[in-house]
Amino acid sequence: MLYKLLYSLNEYYSPFNVFRYITFRTALAVITALAICFIFAPWLIEKLKKMHYTQNVRDDGPKTHLGKAGTPTMGGILIITAVVVSILLWGDLSNKYILIMLLSILGFGLIGFIDDYLKMVRGNPKGLRAWYKFSAQIVLALIIGLFFYYDPGDKYALKLSIPFFKTWLIDMGKFYIPFAILVIVGSSNAVNLTDGIDGLAIGLVGIATLANGALVYISGHSGFAQYLNVLFLPGTGELTVFCGAMFGASLGFLWYNSYPAEVFMGDVGSLGLGGALGTLAVITKHEIVLALVGGIFVIETFSVIIQVASYKMTGKRVFKMAPLHHHFELKGWPEPKVIVRFWIVGIILALLSLTTFKIR
Repeated sequence: MLYKLLYSLNEYYSPFNVFRYITFRTALAVITALAICFIFAPWLIEKLKKMHYTQNVRDDGPKTHLGKAGTPTMGGILIITAVVVSILLWGDLSNKYILIMLLSILGFGLIGFIDDYLKMVRGNPKGLRAWYKFSAQIVLALIIGLFFYYDPGDKYALKLSIPFFKTWLIDMGKFYIPFAILVIVGSSNAVNLTDGIDGLAIGLVGIATLANGALVYISGHSGFAQYLNVLFLPGTGELTVFCGAMFGASLGFLWYNSYPAEVFMGDVGSLGLGGALGTLAVITKHEIVLALVGGIFVIETFSVIIQVASYKMTGKRVFKMAPLHHHFELKGWPEPKVIVRFWIVGIILALLSLTTFKIR
C-alpha cells in the first residue's frame, strides 16, 4: 500500500494528492507490471531452462509445433507476480473487491502451478487429475460465490444484469451461487484451452482486460454511471487499478510470448488469468458481457465441446482439430496469421461490449 503512504504526504506537499485518483494509480499499475515483466523475464526464462521446466509437445498436434519442444513454460508465475506486486503498491487493500481479486488470481494460479509442477517435476504428462483440478476450481469459485451471497452491503450481489437494458435485473437468489461458479470456472478453463499457440491467449487476455477496465471504471463512477444509465456499484472503481496491473503484465509477457515464443505461461498463468476475468465479471455484474468481451475464449471452448460430442455420437470430427485455432493451422494458415486474425476478432468483440453501456 505504497500509495497510502504517498497520499498521506499531501498534507505537507499538495502534489501528492494525485495518488488518490484511480486513473493515476491505474497508470502506475500498468507501468509497474510492465517493468517487472521486462526486467525479470530474461532471468526467469534462463532459470526455467536450467530446471528443465520445458514444454512437451503432443505428437498428434500440428507438425509445426514440434519445434516448440523444449521451450520454457510456467511463465505465468511472472504474470501473477507482476499483478500482485503492482496491486500491493498501488491498490487499496482495504477494498473488499481488490482482496477477492487477489484471492482469485492467486488461488486459480496455485491450482495451475500444481498441475504444471506435476507435469514438469514429477514427469506426469497429464498433470493434476481432471477431477481434482475441477474440484479445486469449484471450491474456490464457491468461496467467492458465498461471499457475495452473504454480503449485506451489495444490493445487486445476487442479481443478473441483462445487457442493453437498464432496469432488467433478474434476482437469482440462491441460484446465483452455482451460476457464479459456472462463470468463474468456465472462464478459467476457456483461457486455458485458448493457450495453444504463441501469444494468442495472453493477447486476448490483454484485450479483454482493457475493455473490462473501461467497464469497471464507468460502473464505479457515480457520474458516468448516471449519465450512461448503468448500475452504479460503489467500490468497484478500484478494480480499474487491478485491470491496469493485468493489462501491464499481459503486455510485458506478450513481448516474450509472441511468435516465436521464448516462454509459455503454462496452466499457472492461463488458469489464474481466466479465473480473474471470471471473478471480475461476477463482481461487476458483467457476466453476460464477459461472453462478448471474451468471445474468442467462448468459441474456442465450444469448438472442443462440439468436437468431442460429435466424435462420441457419430464417430466423426467437425473440425480438423480442436480447439479451433488448431483447425485453421491444419487448414494451412501460418501460426502468426491465426494469432493476428483472432486478435482482430477479439478487438471487435471488445469494442462491441462497450456499446452495451450506451445502447440502453
